[in-house]
Amino acid sequence: MKFQFKIQGYQTEAVEDTVNVFRGQPKRDPKHYRRDIGKIAKGTLFSEEEEAGYRNADIELDKKLLLDNIREMQIRNQIVPSTTLAPGHGIVNLDVEMETGTGKTYVYIKTMFELNRQYGWSKFIIVVPSIAIREGVAKSFRMLEDHFMEHYGKKARWFVYNSSNLNQLDQFSQDSGISVMIINTQAFATSMKEGGKSKESRIIYSKRDEFGSRRPIDVIAANRPIIIMDEPQKMEGAATQSALAKFNPLFVLNYSATHKTRHDTIYALDAYDAYREQLVKRIHVQGFEVKNLKGTSGYMYIDGMVLSPKRPPEVRIELECKRTDGSIRREVKKFATGDSLFAASGLAQYEDYVISEINPRGRGYVSFLNGTTIYCGDVVGDTNEDAMQRVQIRQTIIAHLTKEKELFNRGIKCLSLFFIDEVSHYRQYDEDGNEVKGKFQRIFEEEYSRIVNDYISVFDTPYDMYLRRFKPYETHKGYFSIDKKGRSVNSDTKRGSDISDDISAYDLILRNKERLLSFEEPTRFIFSHSALREGWDNPNVFQICTLRHSNSTTAKRQEVGRGLRICVDKNGIRQDKELLGEDVHEVNQLTVIANESYSDFTTALQRETREALRDRAVAASHDYFAGRKVTDAVTGEVRTISDTEASRIMIYLEDNDYVDASGHLTEKYHADVAAESLAPLGSKLAPIADDVNKLIKSIFDPKALDDMVTEASATTPANELNDNFTDKRFQKLWNEINHKYVYTVHYDSEELIDKAIANLKKNLTVTKLQYVMVSGVQDKEKVTDFGNTKSTTRELTDVCTSSVPYDVVGDIARGARLTRRSVVKILKGIGLKALLFKNNPEEFIRNVIKGIREEKATMIVDHITYNPTKADPYDSTIFVPERRLNVNKALELSKHITPYVAYDSDGEKNFAQGLESATEVLIFAKLPRKLKIPTPVGYYAPDWAIVFEEGTVRHVFFVAEAKGSLDKMELRGVERAKTECAQRLFNSISTNTARYGVVDKFENLYNIINGID
Repeated sequence: MKFQFKIQGYQTEAVEDTVNVFRGQPKRDPKHYRRDIGKIAKGTLFSEEEEAGYRNADIELDKKLLLDNIREMQIRNQIVPSTTLAPGHGIVNLDVEMETGTGKTYVYIKTMFELNRQYGWSKFIIVVPSIAIREGVAKSFRMLEDHFMEHYGKKARWFVYNSSNLNQLDQFSQDSGISVMIINTQAFATSMKEGGKSKESRIIYSKRDEFGSRRPIDVIAANRPIIIMDEPQKMEGAATQSALAKFNPLFVLNYSATHKTRHDTIYALDAYDAYREQLVKRIHVQGFEVKNLKGTSGYMYIDGMVLSPKRPPEVRIELECKRTDGSIRREVKKFATGDSLFAASGLAQYEDYVISEINPRGRGYVSFLNGTTIYCGDVVGDTNEDAMQRVQIRQTIIAHLTKEKELFNRGIKCLSLFFIDEVSHYRQYDEDGNEVKGKFQRIFEEEYSRIVNDYISVFDTPYDMYLRRFKPYETHKGYFSIDKKGRSVNSDTKRGSDISDDISAYDLILRNKERLLSFEEPTRFIFSHSALREGWDNPNVFQICTLRHSNSTTAKRQEVGRGLRICVDKNGIRQDKELLGEDVHEVNQLTVIANESYSDFTTALQRETREALRDRAVAASHDYFAGRKVTDAVTGEVRTISDTEASRIMIYLEDNDYVDASGHLTEKYHADVAAESLAPLGSKLAPIADDVNKLIKSIFDPKALDDMVTEASATTPANELNDNFTDKRFQKLWNEINHKYVYTVHYDSEELIDKAIANLKKNLTVTKLQYVMVSGVQDKEKVTDFGNTKSTTRELTDVCTSSVPYDVVGDIARGARLTRRSVVKILKGIGLKALLFKNNPEEFIRNVIKGIREEKATMIVDHITYNPTKADPYDSTIFVPERRLNVNKALELSKHITPYVAYDSDGEKNFAQGLESATEVLIFAKLPRKLKIPTPVGYYAPDWAIVFEEGTVRHVFFVAEAKGSLDKMELRGVERAKTECAQRLFNSISTNTARYGVVDKFENLYNIINGID
């Protein structure tokens, strides 16, 4: 299997915005220079080509033009504009912010190709903070080689810097094509520290005989490379920054999800953007918490050592602590030598525990004055950890098999990932060096053998055969660091880091990335050391379980980062929004089986996410819109939003109840976005409507973070059709409504003109433009304050003297989709009502369009006829759910045709509960969206089918559409036309027993059904 890469719009934007910073720079061939080939042996001949070197051409733009280009990108991307060029290495230092899992490596590799294509630059150095990320970048270059060859007709020559192979630097200099060096900061720390005593440091800064008496650093600097920093926030140390300066870079590009030091940000796609645009998986969390602690066990867990160059070693210990309310809770606290656990906990069980020694060497241990010694990783007094870890493994297997069953028929391989702290818990070795199963292997195989039988049906489906094909021991595999004897060992970490740089483990994980996605490969459960959390991922990780003790210092975003990427199928095709539509987050769900409570995990994750978000507007306002860059769809020109247009946008938002009094986006706005039924912007804003809607959508709603992470149910019950579906009374209703239809519609344009005139004469109103004048008096004492404020509302007159030109006929014709001739007849027909234009031109045009479209929709309904097609009617298979049931948003009901009813809103929930409790209702069904009715304005799907007790209501069968509030809701023409077409179909084409109606709440159901003839 090979990954199928496709061009993503947001990735292209990130590339283009970077490249456009240098707009105006002429394309130059790589700058030819005579390369320093060093001292050569006597008699050795070099050709002119061998002496040639090629460096990046200089930037020919001045700083003002560069800043102007940067500001243009920032304004367009709603980023606070820079006032000056950010300091750093090279002429510019640009930040590109991209959330984990959105493909930043792809973006910066493509950026290299574009910078080469447009400006001729060809020398690049990628700097990464760890061996882990270095190996991941190298893997990306291998995977993307054919993809970029197809698009650019060339390949990039890349290599990983190795101080023992300096000839690669000569090849880097000699090559006139795209040349890339990848180097990690560990190489900086050892090789790049000028004056350092290490062998590597002496090599790069000294003249080497084997390198022609040249200094390697000088050879690198002669190329004026473009530096690409991957995760720059982890590389702000003095050694790294000093070495970067010696590279003599042309400029620096910084790529990260969480920049620490800000430069000139030109593109931002943070966690909120990525989730909102459905570019990453949605996160579900299963949490666990040990409760009812009595404070008698003397529980302790050595969480880890804290090392600092300025202080003696400290230790983090998890212990039981007495809270102010008298309850007992486990907490992680930091201790130093001489500290008392009794004083920190308030519990007598720790009275003799005073720390006498903290030894971080080797495994690390803590000694107490009472003679007790505890090693890191030891658990004292906790007899439940093994049981809890068994529960975690069990729940991961259940979540995996449930998800796998959904994905199997889509051709998507499902993977689960376990992070562990001790390799010996998974794999051990006897005296002869033979592998012995650790406790996690034993627990996993015991649990898997028991659980898998519950997922094998009697029908011998392809999935059943897949489950039977592999033995439990074949389904899991460990990826760990390998020692010199070929044994799996814990991955070492460096001081100040909990990430490993052991290349042996990453080699295994990355090498098998594609193979793991094949159904022929039996491995579906991966065990890996918790230090191997960075630099690699697999898009088909759907479950992550952390089988280690809770660690409050571990970043939750880092834990989930290995599984955020959108999945691929067995052919390597990305299962994204473009392919799956609204089901993208039903397929792409990451379940985290946490080793702590749900609330603790999600609170920490949301806090980290909120802290990482870029600054953004949280409310709509005139100032937010005014001055923004937008593209005019009619002229194609880029221009700014004027003050008048900004005011119109605010009026639009307020008139449609899309913002509250503070300018925050309302639930109605979000609901209309989800339903794709946003009210259209006024005709004057129509040319910039797309960009205006993007601006509105980008306003940050803090509540959206609550939706990013949801609590996963421990089990997923079956939700198959029950006896209610086969009941003859429901079958009678079902056989009346399950047909497929076609429609025909005819209406007379003169009739539409007459009805529109009558409607507008009766209902057209246009309010006069008003303004509020606020006055205040300067305070005598506090001269910067103003008080005694008063406001006065006045009407704005002489609107028509404005310089804004209005094509009234044309605007109405476009909005109502009529000919100009028909619009002229309507405007003449409404007589004096046409003079209302003077009150408020925008509102006049908007309300006339609305009135015409209302009559047009009504005529469609009046003249539509339906006939059944010859196609087979809908059968019971449309009730087979396409997505997993979330029991947290479902009701278990006895009168429904399936055991559970999933609901999307409180209104649906209340309606279903009302049907269940009503004695008059026998059976009901929430209808699937697949049951669609064609209308001239789009397909329509009713909500409910209800069978009543005969004799209790006027019509035994009823098909309902539930709406939240008919009193407050004003159905727009298109939506009302759909409902009325459905009503016409069910109330005339079907038999006399089935009726259709729109219901606002359950209490009005009987009035509506009994009121229908």
